Amino acid sequence: MEVLAIVLSGRSSARLPGCLLSCLHMLPSRQRLLQRSKFVCLLCLCLSNPSSCFFSILPPDAAGEHAALHRQRSLPHRPPVIPLVARMADQNTSGTPAMTEREASRLDKFKQLLAGPNTDLEELRKLSWSGIPRQVRPITWKLLSGYLPANAERRDSVLQRKRQEYFGFIQQYYDSRNDEHHQDTYRQIHIDIPRTNPLIPLFQQASVQEIFERILFIWAIRHPASGYVQGINDLVTPFFVVYVFEYIEEEVENFDVSSLQEEALRNIEADSFWCMSKLLDGIQDNYTFAQPGIQRKVKALEELVSRIDESVHRHMQQYEVEYLQFAFRWMNNLLMRELPLRCTIRLWDTYQAEPEGFSHFHLYVCAAFLVRWRKEILEERDFQGLMILLQNLPTMHWGNEEVSVLLAEAYRLKFAFADAPNHYKR
Repeated sequence: MEVLAIVLSGRSSARLPGCLLSCLHMLPSRQRLLQRSKFVCLLCLCLSNPSSCFFSILPPDAAGEHAALHRQRSLPHRPPVIPLVARMADQNTSGTPAMTEREASRLDKFKQLLAGPNTDLEELRKLSWSGIPRQVRPITWKLLSGYLPANAERRDSVLQRKRQEYFGFIQQYYDSRNDEHHQDTYRQIHIDIPRTNPLIPLFQQASVQEIFERILFIWAIRHPASGYVQGINDLVTPFFVVYVFEYIEEEVENFDVSSLQEEALRNIEADSFWCMSKLLDGIQDNYTFAQPGIQRKVKALEELVSRIDESVHRHMQQYEVEYLQFAFRWMNNLLMRELPLRCTIRLWDTYQAEPEGFSHFHLYVCAAFLVRWRKEILEERDFQGLMILLQNLPTMHWGNEEVSVLLAEAYRLKFAFADAPNHYKR
């Protein structure tokens, strides 16, 4: 007897998030899958990770066990098995040990480049590609994102004007969050914020959550073509953490932001808003109706993997794993659900140094990331095992070294394929 089980974490089917509608719309084998017996379609939004949805086909006797496992993982009172999973301390992020001679030399190069009256942005990109020292990351990210001008004399006036403009938006729009036509948007943001990086105490502070609510609501109001979509909440966190480092030296995970002066917090909030907006300007079609940008990128990923590792591609086909079932999240959240935050920050150093890093280079990073787990993928011999692996890849111990290897392989793929005609297809 066929069984269709849809688990929506308390949501009604009439209010499916766009990512789920895209999953249902895009799967070419949907009708075929529903016709098969002995399988259950399990569509699950993990309570702690609403934007990390997945669409998977599980045997009936495993569906309940698998859903229970995800519910267990979402329990807030359970500490992570490995505390380092949420830590952001590394040589380029916070709580740094003594710098090596090479690291000190790189920091000096950044400082010299940034000290000039007009920063050479092309040289800054070249220097930033292999990682930005924590001490200069805030100013470097603002320059590379286009938030600040290269001319040093203009920076203070631009910062002052943009920060005032952002808080003008707050005064103009934020009180409308309870209006009938904005209630749904604000309610979804309010639900998603506590689920953002739930293992990092910094993001569970009420004042931080209020900052995120304002940033996301104002962005949604000013971008009606997409509005707020689950997953955008994740994209604020790297900017927020990096700009907090402008004002503190200690580790940030347990830092009490109430100890900062109000002006510093306002600056962090406004700068995070504008830099997140700059990022989203380049990938907004990821979040418009039916999320066409993500659908194109997932298809491109499938075609690229079929070129670079035919064994992995055929293995996925053999067990009927659709790329959309795992790679939707990779595109929607820019791999933020797959990597520790410390690794995301390092990854974004390179993304901001790359032309179209978030929209184009990310594809090659995803391809390199998938093939990185080639051995583990080929060892799995059924659909369920593959899906569990691909949605829980063991990156909790990753740091700068692993990210650097990933980026080097992504660059090799880009160099080999990006400029070739019809480079995805045989």
